[in-house]
Amino acid sequence: MTAPAARPDPWADVVEEVVDLPGGAVAVRHPRDGLDLLDEEAFEQNQFLPYWADLWPSAVGLADFVARRPPTGKKVVELGCGIALPGIVAARGGAADVLLADWSPDAVAFAADNAARNRVRVRTAVASWEEPDRLRADGGWDLVLASDVLYEERNVLPLLEALDALVSATGEAWITDPRRRHTPAFLELAAENWRVGTVPSSKVDGVDLHVLGRP
Repeated sequence: MTAPAARPDPWADVVEEVVDLPGGAVAVRHPRDGLDLLDEEAFEQNQFLPYWADLWPSAVGLADFVARRPPTGKKVVELGCGIALPGIVAARGGAADVLLADWSPDAVAFAADNAARNRVRVRTAVASWEEPDRLRADGGWDLVLASDVLYEERNVLPLLEALDALVSATGEAWITDPRRRHTPAFLELAAENWRVGTVPSSKVDGVDLHVLGRP
């Protein structure tokens, strides 16, 4: 019998990137090449790909928006946080409570490490936004953050359900996206129950911010 392949070590080859933002630069670490972490068994079971392991342009765009509009005193959750640049910027901007959530334990470990390196206080949770009950907060979240989470059609409805469950009555969701092909369908469905506004990122070409608020 062939022994199972060793699980890739995400800490084996790590790089640091420094992102210049309003209020000061933020340094985040992540694996050098996310594809090196592809776990064939996990992919076969859950179609799990290590998207979390890179610093995506949409995360930089979202972090820039957050830095320009600091969520001072607000409760903030970042869904599918990956290495958590936007959530870290929210914490630096004076958020009262920041929860970084991802379904990958490795992502959450990197998110916590990056938060500590930037000297901000956050909470973390290994949880998918497809199970929003695990991420609820009393009274809902004032701000829900997510970057580049519409890369597959199967993400559209679960994301809408998560936002409905998590955003407070007066809160908003900020979602950045590089104009993926499933985004128009998401926005069309969202407009049935939310106020939706879209503005292009001034920092990252080809990335838009979608702001969803209760009607």
